[in-house]
Parts: sequence; structure tokens; C-alpha cells
Amino acid sequence: MLDDFITLLPRMAEPLLSTVTIFAFTLLFSLPLGLLVAFARMSKIKPVCWVARAYLLVMRGTPLMLQLIFFWFGLGLGSSGFSRLQTAILAFTFNYAAYFAEIYRGGIESIPVGQREAANVLGFSRPQTFCRIILPQVIKKILPPMGNEFMTLVKDTSLAQVIAVVEITSMAQKLQVSMVTLMPIIVAGIFYLLMNAIVSKGFSLAEKRLSYYR
Repeated sequence: MLDDFITLLPRMAEPLLSTVTIFAFTLLFSLPLGLLVAFARMSKIKPVCWVARAYLLVMRGTPLMLQLIFFWFGLGLGSSGFSRLQTAILAFTFNYAAYFAEIYRGGIESIPVGQREAANVLGFSRPQTFCRIILPQVIKKILPPMGNEFMTLVKDTSLAQVIAVVEITSMAQKLQVSMVTLMPIIVAGIFYLLMNAIVSKGFSLAEKRLSYYR
């Protein structure tokens, strides 16, 4: 069993890189996009708000698996020069931006209006009010739900296999069939657990650090 474990580690390295790449680039693009969507959702300009609502409904109301299939086959991104990995990152970005947008919106709207009014009286501009007063409080409030979404994203990367992206789960399934052993599945599970342990630890440290500023 130990020999199988050692043998599997290098073979799982490449799909692990694909999993980490999807995770990292999804966060890189979806976090700022989610903030823009949140502002659009809260906009007083009705057409902008309607577009944001429609986007949120579609992205949150349909399975990510179907969205991956639509991006690759429906939009024909493969014939447009996109790789399967790039297509997966794009689909994940649009999907997770919708969830992050609602988390942002909930955090922003939870801040009492009186704080904005007080900042206005003190002569703060709207950008200064948001960056110096609203945003620090929002970050504290959204950390727990953000942590949950980050951990869910780690596991959801396995869905990329529906458009033939070779990631941890798909490789584990292939090796499990060829080796006739559950060890590849166990190794894949260990990788997911380690990644989520790192994410969980990171958010715990962030919450502790921010607690000093309450």
C-alpha cells in the first residue's frame, strides 16, 4: 500500500497543478467581478440593476456543470482558441462571481446608514467613506461566508472533468480503474483535505487578526 502511495504522488502532480490553477485564477478574477456585480445589483439605475439580477439568477439558478458544458460546446470556445482549462476558469469565474456578489451585497447593506451620513458630515467623499469606513467592516462580516465559498470552490474544481480537463478527480478515477485499487481515490481525497485545511487555517488567522481592530 505504501509503495502504491509513493508511486501515485508524481502521477497526481500534474492534475493537482490543474486543480490549483482553476482555484487560484477563479478567485483572482471572480472576487473583483463579484464586487462590480454587487454594485450593479445595488444601483439605483434600474436597467443596470435588472441586468445584474438576471445575471445572478442565471448563474446561481443553474448547475455549474451545465454552465461548463454551455461555455465549451454552446459558445464554442474550443474553436475560438480557448483551451479546456481556460474555458473552465472562465465558467468558474462567472459562476462564483455571482455568489461573491451576494456576499458583498449582504455585507455592505448590513452597515448602518448612519455611518455613511456621519462620514458625509465629516467631509469624507463617497470613495473615502467606502474605503476607510465601510470596507473594513464589510471584510470582517463577509469572512465566514467567503471561507465557505473558498472551500466549496476547492471541491467544485472536480466538475471541470465534464469538459475533459484533467484534474485530480478525473486522474484518480483513471488510475483507480487501471490499478484496480482505491488508493488513487484516497490520495485525491487527501489532496482535497490538505487544500481545504490550508484555506480554513488562512481564514482563521485572518479572523483573529481582524478581531484586534474591533
